[in-house]
Amino acid sequence: MLIGSPGSGKSTVGEALARRLGADLLCTDTEIERRAGKPIGDIFVEDGEEGFRALEREVVAEGLRSWEGVIAVGGGAILDEDTRKDLAVHHVVYLQVEFGEAAKRVGMDVARPLLAGNPRARLRKLLNERLPIYEALASVTVPTTEYHPEEIVDSIVESLPTGKAEK
Repeated sequence: MLIGSPGSGKSTVGEALARRLGADLLCTDTEIERRAGKPIGDIFVEDGEEGFRALEREVVAEGLRSWEGVIAVGGGAILDEDTRKDLAVHHVVYLQVEFGEAAKRVGMDVARPLLAGNPRARLRKLLNERLPIYEALASVTVPTTEYHPEEIVDSIVESLPTGKAEK
């Protein structure tokens, strides 16, 4: 189970980790878009954040119940209390990224509706609000700033509990 802010590398690292483990990756944002039949930005515009969060909760809960591979959870999913309770019984890897690196990776990405307007200021606010939650949920924290995805995967694999499948 991978958590982290926008720009932390959840999708990239998730793909590399899944390959390393010979598993499949469930990227919850991708699954949300598939189910809704539209990009996340359009979901926010047409259904509002509440509609997006309800679908996100459903996708994350189903994934935690039944997915056998790696799960990369959208950055804001951890705001849901039920999701936090569900995550508490899993090995959760928090991909920690420094603000400057996250801002560089996210850039002016219009596909991230919560960063609309002033992306750097919005990103800083999101990071500050979510950081204590990410840290509290983490079984392990793995820094991603200035590391290659394969180095990050090495750290994650070393952290895996013996005999447990990664989620």
